[in-house]
Amino acid sequence: MIKQLAGCVRQYKKYALLSPFFVTLEVVMEVIIPFLMATLIDKGINEGNMNAILNIGGLLVLFAVLSLTFGALAGRYAAKASAGYARNLRHDMYHNVQEFSFSNIDKFQTSSIITRLTTDVTNVQNAFQMIIRVAVRSPIMMIFSLVMAFSVNHKISLIFLASIPFIGIGLYLIIKNAHPVFERVFRTYDVLNRIVQENLRGIRVVKSYVREEYEKSKFEKVSTQIYRDFSTAERIVALSMPLMQFGSYISILFISWIGARLIVSSEMTTGQLMSIITYASQILMSLMMLSMIFVMITISRASAERISELLEEKSNLKNGENPIYEVKNGDISFKNVSFGYTSNKICLSNINIDIKSGETVGIIGGTGSSKTTLVQLIPRLYDATEGEGFVGGENVRDYDIHTLRNEVSMVLQKNVLFSGTIKENLRWGCEDASDEELVRVCKLAQAHEFIMSFPKQYDTYIEQEGTNVSGGQKQRLCIARAILKKPKILILDDSTSAVDTRTDSLIRKAFREEIPDTTKIIIAQRISSVEDADKIIIMDNGSVNDVGTHEQLLERNPIYQEIYYSQMKGGDKSAAVISK
Repeated sequence: MIKQLAGCVRQYKKYALLSPFFVTLEVVMEVIIPFLMATLIDKGINEGNMNAILNIGGLLVLFAVLSLTFGALAGRYAAKASAGYARNLRHDMYHNVQEFSFSNIDKFQTSSIITRLTTDVTNVQNAFQMIIRVAVRSPIMMIFSLVMAFSVNHKISLIFLASIPFIGIGLYLIIKNAHPVFERVFRTYDVLNRIVQENLRGIRVVKSYVREEYEKSKFEKVSTQIYRDFSTAERIVALSMPLMQFGSYISILFISWIGARLIVSSEMTTGQLMSIITYASQILMSLMMLSMIFVMITISRASAERISELLEEKSNLKNGENPIYEVKNGDISFKNVSFGYTSNKICLSNINIDIKSGETVGIIGGTGSSKTTLVQLIPRLYDATEGEGFVGGENVRDYDIHTLRNEVSMVLQKNVLFSGTIKENLRWGCEDASDEELVRVCKLAQAHEFIMSFPKQYDTYIEQEGTNVSGGQKQRLCIARAILKKPKILILDDSTSAVDTRTDSLIRKAFREEIPDTTKIIIAQRISSVEDADKIIIMDNGSVNDVGTHEQLLERNPIYQEIYYSQMKGGDKSAAVISK
């Protein structure tokens, strides 16, 4: 994990190395200053030597200025390195997510990915900055100060060695108990983000059902849990400061008591005692800073593990050794295909289908019959668990994934429009499309008329998730976007459910006349949406129940008959036959 996260430093490595370099120089200056102060007192003030005072005083000013300069440079480079490191982490995580297959995305909740990209990255960024600056400064300061203290008086300096194990054991126990709590906190953050996300997306439903109080209580419950966990963790972590202060004050008391006795016995000068006390403060301050670093690392360790988990996740859909970069036509074939999202839950079983290029195929069936799952195997959003799928006469696994998906347009059940103008949304299908092409596909999708009714027409701004257009308008815009892609296969997954039957009929008529060579697969709940298809596939419980034309299925298939008659005259079979 450390090796993987360290690899994200990349172009900011120079700054990450310059920061500890200048920190080291800053520490050297700070360690020399107490020694000069002791010399100033013993050789200058006590002896009344004005030349010594001026000379040593001048050196003190110089070393203080150098220390300030090196510290400022270290801080600047540390800020650049940590900000750049966080940028690379977000870049690598986001780009990796873009490569995920649907099964990879299913593994992580959206709210969890957002938390990892924001809160977790911030925690790791703060820890990284402390590591390249404070974590370098503290141990170097402690070592150099110990060396200088021993050079002044080795007997009195033994006090430091006695206090360090005591403080170290205390810090270890604090970290050991705090880390599991922080891990639990960040998992709860995922839940909190999910609740907020669901509430904001479904705010209209919340208000229409007057469920504001329920949503508030749900939020408060999770928020309170985070408060309690954080309070517990902070209480444990807060013990580090009293521990450090106790060790510091005890050490200084012993140094002062022993040092006073040594001065009386003329074994130590006043300046030496002063420098020892200063070194004691530097050593103990370094230990206190180390405790802060350990706390930050404890907090960020859970975040680092979560980031690493997302970075390590790799798509289970990959190109073969010699991928095919051309899809010849829209032929589709499934041979003994079975599929399950998990090994113990099979959604599709022994599917055998042949669809010729340019055909219009309807897919109909009850809720949960795996209609959507079936069509998702065509552009290889998932891989079949068993059997083989073919497009254009080639196994879908043999294609370059991007090439295959560029030739398959899908309008999903959950239509998605992005923030931006209508033109910008349509050009997801073809970013170089002219305005004339946009108008053409919108006319095919029966969207042109309502677009022209907007004040800004095709420059109308679409709010996030298309909240300022109706469900039917959103569906027609998504269909237009899919047609603009000029695919060899067009899949409409219940994508006309929000439009009236007349508009639905006009869209299908435009498909027949304008894109006859494109294979069209229409998943629908309404018989009227598929009755004029070249063939209709009946799905039942993850299997193909029957395949035929409208007339054939109406004559022989009980499932199709039940759906048909339930939609005609309220289910009156005789009335439906008469009306026919």
